[in-house]
Amino acid sequence: MRQRNLSRVLHTLAAEGALSRAAVAARIGLTRAAVSTLVDELLRRGLVVERGPGRSGAVGRPGTELLLADRGPCGLGAEIGVDHLAVCVMDLRGQVRVRIDHESRNQASDPAAVLAQVSGMLRRAADEAEAVGLRPAGLAVAVPGLVARDTATVLRAPNLGWHGTDLAGLLPGDLGPVAVENEANLGALAELWSGHHGRAADGGPDSFVHVSAEIGIGAALVIDGELLRGAHGFAGELGHLPVHPLGRPCSCGGRGCLEAYAGAEAVLRAAGLEPGPGVRMGALTARCEAGEPTALRAVRQAGTALGIALSGAVNLLDPRQVVIGGTLARLAPWLLPPVGRELTRRTSVAAGGRSTPVPVTASPLGPDGPLLGAARSAVRTALDTPSTLGPR
Repeated sequence: MRQRNLSRVLHTLAAEGALSRAAVAARIGLTRAAVSTLVDELLRRGLVVERGPGRSGAVGRPGTELLLADRGPCGLGAEIGVDHLAVCVMDLRGQVRVRIDHESRNQASDPAAVLAQVSGMLRRAADEAEAVGLRPAGLAVAVPGLVARDTATVLRAPNLGWHGTDLAGLLPGDLGPVAVENEANLGALAELWSGHHGRAADGGPDSFVHVSAEIGIGAALVIDGELLRGAHGFAGELGHLPVHPLGRPCSCGGRGCLEAYAGAEAVLRAAGLEPGPGVRMGALTARCEAGEPTALRAVRQAGTALGIALSGAVNLLDPRQVVIGGTLARLAPWLLPPVGRELTRRTSVAAGGRSTPVPVTASPLGPDGPLLGAARSAVRTALDTPSTLGPR
């Protein structure tokens, strides 16, 4: 119970920032005396620091504010994309202190070779973290594929060409516990934890569909503030919903999947741009900003296909909003209107006139969502077990 309460104090400070002992006690429902004892232990462990009196607005002497330490334990996040690799170091306050990005064409790749690159980047990030007083307490890795629940095994990642690949043995084992998760799920969790879409208008937990797009398209479903994983952990495979049942072939083996019409490569080709390491969404964005007709038509068509697919999710799950993340977020000015039109046409809420159509917004995190979600996931796992985070 004590370890659980220590963790509750840490998570409260992580979520809300600087608070007095009295404010922490009010948040978690313990007495001030009990919280003071817990805080004293966390101060001794170097997990919490004190700063000057805060401005509470209440009568009496303001209490000393508490903050999570910006030195000591940290979380490592890594992202394996189809055309890039990235790692970052996040301190307990949720601040990114180190980040390393590397362009890498990973389609049809050897997992061992890719993970060797990632491991080297992680080693470099850990060294840079040590230089600013941080030490790794865990690692989470975002991958564009299906991950077996509660394992580090990528069951299927069509755009990487990986099948049944256990990443645990291919990553450094001395950086703390290792977790592997679908990139769309981590992008949605990053949104939830950042507070951008974490609360409903009435103050309760929010429900939203988060779309994460690169070459493939994934989605994650947050229902009442909780990630909906499905029976096997595979919920959210939006990219393989058919939008044209007899349409283009897809990497999954089916035909007419959303990915074949709204994935990054499909949109780039429709806009007259040949995908490759040097051709990114930035080039397409520039053409759209310049009003280039072919580019605008390609994005509108992608938005229409995305809206068709999302209408099924909205009708089935009744979320409060849809959030577009990943590379597609950069195309929001031109992509979101056709998405919204299809949702207005096709969703039962709008058609029945019971309320306004489900709002569609672009993620402020954009393509960084999966990486930030991975790092924050590692931090949150560390905060769950304060007994392992003491000074070395």
